[in-house]
Amino acid sequence: MSDSRRKKPPLVAEKRYGAKASAGKKAKPRPKPKATKKRARGAARRPKAKRTGIIGFFTNIIRWFFRLIWKLTWRSAMVVALIIGLAVTYVYMTLPELDELLDGRAQGSVTLRDRNGEVFAWRGDQFGGVVTTATVSPHLKNAVIATEDKRFYRHLGVSPRGVASAVRINLREGRGPLSGHGGSTITQQTAKLLCLGVEYDKTQWDSEAAYVADCRRGSMARKIKEAIFALAMEAKYSKDDILSIYMNRAYMGGGAYGAEAAAQRYYGKSAAVLNPSEAAIIAGLLTAPTRLAPTNNLQRSQDRGATVLRLMNEQGFLSDAETSKWQANPATLSQAAQAKAGGYFADWVMSTGPEFFTNNTTEDVIISTTLDQRIQKAAEEGLQWVFENKVREGSKAEAAIVVMSSDGAVRAMVGGRKTKVSGAFNRAVQAKRQTGSAFKPFVYATALDLGYNHTDTVIDAPYCLNIPGSGEWCPRNYTNKHYGEVSLEWALMNSLNIPAVKISESVGRDNVRKVAGDFGIASDLADGPALALGASESSLLEMTGAYAGILNGGSSVTPFGLVELKLQGEPEPLMGSGGGIGERVITEGAARELIYMMSKVVSEGTGARAQLPGWQVAGKTGTTSAAKDAWFIGFTADYVAGVWMGYDDNTPLTGVTGGGLPAEIWKEVMLRVTDGMSPSALPAFTPKPKPTVLPPKRQNNRENVLEQLLKGILGVN
Repeated sequence: MSDSRRKKPPLVAEKRYGAKASAGKKAKPRPKPKATKKRARGAARRPKAKRTGIIGFFTNIIRWFFRLIWKLTWRSAMVVALIIGLAVTYVYMTLPELDELLDGRAQGSVTLRDRNGEVFAWRGDQFGGVVTTATVSPHLKNAVIATEDKRFYRHLGVSPRGVASAVRINLREGRGPLSGHGGSTITQQTAKLLCLGVEYDKTQWDSEAAYVADCRRGSMARKIKEAIFALAMEAKYSKDDILSIYMNRAYMGGGAYGAEAAAQRYYGKSAAVLNPSEAAIIAGLLTAPTRLAPTNNLQRSQDRGATVLRLMNEQGFLSDAETSKWQANPATLSQAAQAKAGGYFADWVMSTGPEFFTNNTTEDVIISTTLDQRIQKAAEEGLQWVFENKVREGSKAEAAIVVMSSDGAVRAMVGGRKTKVSGAFNRAVQAKRQTGSAFKPFVYATALDLGYNHTDTVIDAPYCLNIPGSGEWCPRNYTNKHYGEVSLEWALMNSLNIPAVKISESVGRDNVRKVAGDFGIASDLADGPALALGASESSLLEMTGAYAGILNGGSSVTPFGLVELKLQGEPEPLMGSGGGIGERVITEGAARELIYMMSKVVSEGTGARAQLPGWQVAGKTGTTSAAKDAWFIGFTADYVAGVWMGYDDNTPLTGVTGGGLPAEIWKEVMLRVTDGMSPSALPAFTPKPKPTVLPPKRQNNRENVLEQLLKGILGVN
């Protein structure tokens, strides 16, 4: 049996011992592993071995915490950015066109001009017109930027650096982070001026002041809305547009809104031609417009202007030499600005016009008036001189003055000792006081018109009347003396009471009341015999107007100050004067005779202190019971002036009568009024005595006028 089993060769590698490959066969190289590179990359990414132990534990926690914060932060930032972007886009779409934002007043303005066309007062929200960064003075533009936001042209509407700086200052000064300095940019301030797009609604706010206060709130939510609105404005408008809106809408004190109104209000010039000092003062108002207004405290305003000039210098807008020059020559107010709001006269004129064109106007109104600023100054200076030189120091006595032409055109008005006021109690118009003997000319006017003559006589003797319901009434003269038979001229010249009452009773009280009322004394006149002695109350304006009727020859007068009212830019007026000369009250002859009698009051009688060298003057004194009121009303051929003096609480005057201080005030005023004028003669007649004649009956005279006339002349009760 053959052995088929062979011994197998050992399992060894072919080249283990260096044996050559058998002939005819070529050894195939093994392929290299394909994953070599991958392993290399993997090896590079392999994290370092984690630390172990306590240090490693806390290190890993800190790493995990920061990785979590980072993930939350950038995701939150993305969400916030998206929300802000949507909010800015929404606000952007609601913003109106530029022209609609330049005039932000809630009401219109009233500009008052004097008889020569010069502006002397403003009322309401003054807006002089639109200015832009291209038309306004470059000094004002630079001053605003230097004062309010020196990085204005470099930020996007919100300045994080400015906010951070403001917060730091507030905290350092012990305030809350949002109290005090706000760090707001001009864009943010403009957004606030626009009230973030919320319009004024009378049904939502109690007043415009409440609306403004709500717009100025400084809460965090409000600041966020303000920032969003500012970003939207930066996207909608150019930088110059935003600055233009700001300069047009910002309140700058004195009722002025915007740069043009402020320039006109304080300097009487356009905002386009302001010099650096003027521009600095206006820019300085933006911080605190009411407190820093030049009309409130000029020195404080100039000091603030000097600081603004320094800021302009630090930012390269002014050289050192220019800064020194303008700081040494601070701007001063125009004459109209010095007059503040026009004082009592402007108050009165505003009250005589329709409310919807004066105090409540939504339009810009121009009112031409009768005011003569030279005469107004004379009245103020004359009053001041007497109180400084003739009245005891500390006296609380008040005085009022009205000066007018014979046609009723009021040329000056002083309603109290404090002349630079607005909205104050006007004693020339609002105070109703007993007139005393200043009423007597209307008694004599009635008598002269009924046929009396200045030479007619009346008995000045004790005289009593029985008044139903009151008993016996016996008038007395101021001197407590009686002078027997006296002429009407002498009785008026010395202001005797008994003759005045007798004449009033003779001609009829109803007639006296009618003549006085027709001359313009609209107040209720007394019914009793004390009517003749001025027991009725009247205003100084009414009394002065009534005397103007005597001067003009016996025709009634309605005092007026408003000549013409029109809308700004409109050629035709909406209304004209509501006053002037009316119907005749007494004959011209009676008026001229009365003027002659009243001239004797000044030349020889109780009004002697009112004499003007070289001038003919007529007038009448008046002192009420217990000297609570003292009057002097007089006139030259050109002007009528009335003066009242007394206490607001009716305290009696000490040692003062109408022929005393009121007459002296009148003289001091008229000395200044007539300065430089040529004296003119009064329209009085040359007296020619004539026989006494009985007055004819008037239609409304009492039937027993003849009997009363005879009793009055004879002094019989």
